[in-house]
Amino acid sequence: MFLGIDVGTSGVKAVIIAPSGAVLAQASAPLTVLRPAPLWSEQDPDDWVRATEAAVLALDPAVRAAVLGIGLAGQMHGATLLGADDRPLRPAILWNDGRSFAECAELELIEPRTRTITGNLAMPGFTAPKLAWVRRHEPDVFAQVRSVLLPKDYVRLCLTGEKASDMADSAGTLWLDVAARDWSEAMLAATGLTRDHMPRLFEGTAITGALSAARAARWGMGRVPVAAGGGDNAAGAVGVGVIADGDALLSLGTSGVIFVTTARFQPNPARAVHAFCHALPGLWHQMSVHLSAASCLDWAARLTGNDVPTLLALAEQAGADCGPELFLPYLSGERTPHNDPAVRGAFLRIDNDTDAARLASAVLEGIAFAHADGLDALREAGTVIKAMSVIGGGARSQHWGKILASVLGVQLNYLEGGEVGPALGAAKLAQIAITGADTADVCTRPALRHSIEPDPVLTERLAPKRAAFRAAYGAVRPL
Repeated sequence: MFLGIDVGTSGVKAVIIAPSGAVLAQASAPLTVLRPAPLWSEQDPDDWVRATEAAVLALDPAVRAAVLGIGLAGQMHGATLLGADDRPLRPAILWNDGRSFAECAELELIEPRTRTITGNLAMPGFTAPKLAWVRRHEPDVFAQVRSVLLPKDYVRLCLTGEKASDMADSAGTLWLDVAARDWSEAMLAATGLTRDHMPRLFEGTAITGALSAARAARWGMGRVPVAAGGGDNAAGAVGVGVIADGDALLSLGTSGVIFVTTARFQPNPARAVHAFCHALPGLWHQMSVHLSAASCLDWAARLTGNDVPTLLALAEQAGADCGPELFLPYLSGERTPHNDPAVRGAFLRIDNDTDAARLASAVLEGIAFAHADGLDALREAGTVIKAMSVIGGGARSQHWGKILASVLGVQLNYLEGGEVGPALGAAKLAQIAITGADTADVCTRPALRHSIEPDPVLTERLAPKRAAFRAAYGAVRPL
């Protein structure tokens, strides 16, 4: 058996799989996000460890005892700053924190080769600008920094005592030479850091250490190896077999991502396309990233006094394009293609007849329109996508799938276990690391549950709304 742990934003998920890839047990524990100031998004790193412990201990002890190895996945970009005693110096600054926009511009001035080295535009979500912000605004904290770890890698340190990371997650720091798959001395120097501040780098299928004796005793398992794993999106792709050049997936979690595996490094920083290493050796990937996706459903449900299933049922009953309402899903700003941490969401064209069902429908459409903007940016980079696998909590709604397929113009494939997400991929990376099994044999595509084809009639009906959506960003942004 193999244990996958996904250190997410809203919670930690733990999954145990059999060698066949079948999910034998899963559990989760919640997390909360701190927002002490506008644009800020933080978490207490020790909350990740506590939630990991809770999620693992919620698994069947008999299944847990048979685990042979552990893989880690997690939210990307979070800046976890450790002092000389390896304890956090402050709350971690998360992926959807937008405070370091000015530092992004300065970083590209200090190191003009930033986009060439990293293949990415400097964005506030990435880790390096966060350190530049701390250096300027919290110099006493910065002076004490001895190590910088990503969220799942802080959990790894607490589990194993090792400071290590994988290529996929590290590519999101803006300190990695993504083509060379190594830390960039120039990018580190641009933020006043050196290699000594960084964890050791491993491919996602490599072993980085072993579970500590104390933790193994509490978890009721041996001192099993811990694999490097991957950032959440790359691990999610591994879990559903998106591992060959041109394979694509749509992730509908807290954030939304279109992910495409590439056999070579294909950056397009001008359009805020992310170009990172994959969690598997010798592969890379492109992503369009949207900071709010399924989180918009949670927000809209609270706003209308419903839960998410009720909200989805209301939207389905009303039908797509049931009213004129437009929703801009920029609750935490936006990345692809706008790279705009300051823009905020909006409902437009509401009237006396607007009700909860029409608002719900507008939310589903707005998220689809934002993803279509991101897909356009990927296509400008030469990427061809005809079909995508769907993962994440949003994969449960077929009605939303019909809207997404019609707006994106691609076939959506819903897979068995697709809602399990990155934890499944983390477990499979552990399986490869421990057994030496061939990647193609482990990272197989789960059974197809169903497919949704674009509906040409719905595509045509929603086209005017999508045009209005694109115009609305330019109108709302100056406000």
